Amino acid sequence: MSSAKYRRVILKLSGEALAGSKGFGIDPHIVTAIAREVKEITDIGIQVAIVVGAGNIWRGVIGTTMGIDRATSDYMGMLGTVINSLALQDSLEKQGVDTRVQSAIEMREVAEPYIRRRALRHLEKGRVVIFAAGTGNPYFSTDTCAALRAAEIEADVILMAKKVDGVYDADPRQNPNARKYKELAYIDVLKQGLGVMDATATSLCMDNRIPIIVFDITTPGNIKRAVMGEKIGTFVKGE
Repeated sequence: MSSAKYRRVILKLSGEALAGSKGFGIDPHIVTAIAREVKEITDIGIQVAIVVGAGNIWRGVIGTTMGIDRATSDYMGMLGTVINSLALQDSLEKQGVDTRVQSAIEMREVAEPYIRRRALRHLEKGRVVIFAAGTGNPYFSTDTCAALRAAEIEADVILMAKKVDGVYDADPRQNPNARKYKELAYIDVLKQGLGVMDATATSLCMDNRIPIIVFDITTPGNIKRAVMGEKIGTFVKGE
């Protein structure tokens, strides 16, 4: 671990990252590939916590367009994150990685309740902790959960795993002239409305000085490259 830049990290995975090319559901090959990469960094002593979204199963905002109450729709999304978390736990444990799921919504039959001190103890013992059910509150995204948990466990960095290789000034899939940022300040992310995290999550990171690395999860080995301090993706920090 002496050559690693970060000792304790939060890996933020979107639900879509687990879905693969289909865009919905869970692709077991994708989940296995992510689990192998997580194992690779735990094997060198990195403490890893994971926050996963549920966009591959349900999105709270979409539910409101169907006439579902926003709070109810958000709770449905939180339950979707639990499904994804259990899939990740199963895959990690098949790789020999000791894992705990902690849920912000109590469901003792499938997950531990979120308790900060217990999460820290798991990390110190080399276990991967998966934070499920977001913050447990409607109107808050899993990005905000990642920022909040990163502050609570004193993570060194948030690794924002996406399907693009960083942050651009326009959508690179639609604009071939889009410019990629190598570094950004939190305030620029907020002012320009860049798609790193939502404003609440970005503000939390800014207030607690938690750096963010936005990188491409589809490129094998990128998780280890990020924790080792290689220049990949976009680095978001204070001014």
